[in-house]
Amino acid sequence: MALMGYYVEDLKPGMSESYSHTVTERDIQLFGELSGDMNPAHFDEAYAATTPFKTRIAHGMLSASYISTILGMQMPGPGTIFMSLTTKFKAPVKIGDAVTATCTVREVILEKRRVIFDCVCKVKDLVVIEGEAMVMAPSRPKG
Repeated sequence: MALMGYYVEDLKPGMSESYSHTVTERDIQLFGELSGDMNPAHFDEAYAATTPFKTRIAHGMLSASYISTILGMQMPGPGTIFMSLTTKFKAPVKIGDAVTATCTVREVILEKRRVIFDCVCKVKDLVVIEGEAMVMAPSRPKG
């Protein structure tokens, strides 16, 4: 284990980690400020009422960022380099929803230190995001 994470040599297909977070008004405000995405679907209830969702929704990338939390902090963890993420947004996330992201190792390419993960974010049993991530994982120190 590396700094509360895993070395590439320790990862096997089927291993998984999860992270859960309940989306708050503050999360949406901060994410909008940091990202510059101030779309009224996230901030204006009157506007949001005219959308297919009928209420304000969280930024899709806010929920996708929980995938980054897993990969950078849990598995593989510190020292991981995020290389790619494909996402399909399947359903909206609303203020107060508890989002659980799960990343499961699909493939380990040891010689290149690459790990491919199947990723999913859910609110209860509803899939809100599904995708695939590839990272470069830290290797066990020689010696």
